[in-house]
Amino acid sequence: MTAHDRNISRPAIRQLDDSAINRIAAGEVVERPASAVKELVENAIDAGATRIAIDYADGGKTLIRVTDDGCGMSAEDLPLALSRHATSKIDGDDLLNIRSFGFRGEALPSLGAVGRLTLTSRAAGGDGACLSVAGGRVAPVRPAAIRAGTVVELRDLFYATPARLKFLRTDRAEAQAIGDVVRRLAMAEPLIGFDLRDVSGGGEGRDLFRAEAGQGDLFDALHARLACVLGAAFAENALRIDAEREGVSLSGFAALPTFSRGGASHQYLFVNGRPVRDKLLYGALRGAYQDFLSRDRHPVAALFVELDPARVDQNVHPAKTEVRFREPGVVRGLIVSGLKHALAGAGHRASTTVAAATLGAFRPGPEAPRVYQMDRAQPRPATGFAESPAPFDWDAPQVTARVEEECAADSPAEQFPLGAARGQVHENYIIAQTARGMVIVDQHAAHERLVYETLKRQMAESGVAAQALLIPEIVTLGEGDAARLMEIAKDLHTMGLTLEPFGSGAVAVRETPAILGEVNAEAMLRDILDELDDAGDSLSVRARIDAVLSRMACHGSVRSGRRMRAEEMNALLRQMEATPHSGQCNHGRPTYVELKLADIERLFGRT
Repeated sequence: MTAHDRNISRPAIRQLDDSAINRIAAGEVVERPASAVKELVENAIDAGATRIAIDYADGGKTLIRVTDDGCGMSAEDLPLALSRHATSKIDGDDLLNIRSFGFRGEALPSLGAVGRLTLTSRAAGGDGACLSVAGGRVAPVRPAAIRAGTVVELRDLFYATPARLKFLRTDRAEAQAIGDVVRRLAMAEPLIGFDLRDVSGGGEGRDLFRAEAGQGDLFDALHARLACVLGAAFAENALRIDAEREGVSLSGFAALPTFSRGGASHQYLFVNGRPVRDKLLYGALRGAYQDFLSRDRHPVAALFVELDPARVDQNVHPAKTEVRFREPGVVRGLIVSGLKHALAGAGHRASTTVAAATLGAFRPGPEAPRVYQMDRAQPRPATGFAESPAPFDWDAPQVTARVEEECAADSPAEQFPLGAARGQVHENYIIAQTARGMVIVDQHAAHERLVYETLKRQMAESGVAAQALLIPEIVTLGEGDAARLMEIAKDLHTMGLTLEPFGSGAVAVRETPAILGEVNAEAMLRDILDELDDAGDSLSVRARIDAVLSRMACHGSVRSGRRMRAEEMNALLRQMEATPHSGQCNHGRPTYVELKLADIERLFGRT
């Protein structure tokens, strides 16, 4: 039966009017008040503003006002600014060569379609003018008194589409989203001043955020802006990032691993100055810290990727927070290598917040909140190797030379960064005296990192040196676990661990890494299996190998509860100074705490 036989009428195809088109577009461009703030502030940045003020009321639902001192618009420009796809940012010939925040020409007409929008502006040398639009209905242009620049006022957002209001969150949640948007844009533009105020209830309102325009070169301005946005503690514990590869540059600041967070909300990524949320970039950031943080900790960073606009598609979505790279491997590799290089350059440095938390714990009163929360307990060593001293290379030339140097009259040991060992407490913590105070070292955590770095170095050079067991150790694991280990037996062999099948569900351990000394082979194999379970298939082969080496390193470390001789303690300190990343263990915990003498004296009132 045909449609004609069923007597079905054919629907007519109609052209939607501009008002309906703008309301549809607003659904993509303006999801919530924070989206409107983003669009308006980006317009102000594109207009060359040196200072931008943002006021809002009731979480941005009743009022959003953005004032800038940019180039402004003439009376003739205002109606055109409210037309769909009218923009001064691009000419339409090359949609890949985008060098501004805005370029789609959708924001202002979309806002005018769903709220009450007023544009007041004045270009240099011209007269001020004002234009209003409410629910898509445009009023005539009229004169206005205003200094050079632009004021955009948006009232009653979504009043023309009341169904959208039901999906907005509380005023507090919407205000937090606005604050996040403004802070991200403030990081992207450190040479511009920003003011954010909540004017709910009328009056002057409440200042929420203020950032002065940066001075000096861009790195200095960015460092000062990040201190303003992320706090002085981040600026104090951040490493400068400056790298380039194949025409792609990476700059910004990334925090030391011991300045990590329990969530990923403190990761700020920018592409050609635009704040973005990109899985590739987040994954690269995570990968760069793979060696230094456990899976429940996250790095803190503000990173800026710059490349030819033709090599990145910024027009993926109207919100412009998603991008696609033509050469994603180049970008990811640059981020990983740039961050790892900076972390290696930090040497044994650990974050200052560790010392601040320690001093806070010494002071009387309510318990201070922990800055660092890695509280996972280390498993107690199994009987048979707990008390065996690890054969770490205490006599390595660089260690021996530095220990002997301590005896020289003109080079007191306290002058070394980690000082001279003065004692050991609770058979786990080394107390060292420095020229400016004292250092407390977690001997197990520190040695674990040293062993891990040695294993990685040997692996990269020629494979980990192995020691043959006089009598192979037979470990019964079960059919599944034994098979999983034999699947990676070739990789384990390069790590100094040689396994052979030995009947049903068992393996024979014939060689173990020499640096680990006498180890409990069964405990180590079960740790490796746990690591494989934790990692799953999410890690690259290289990352999985490093993760296994990290687990193995724990078994060759100086154990808690072992008494150390003075020369061993000093050798450990010297090796820490000579080893990159030794300021944190393999899980991101600090390996030492440094207390300045002035801070110690304040604890006792000796100011």
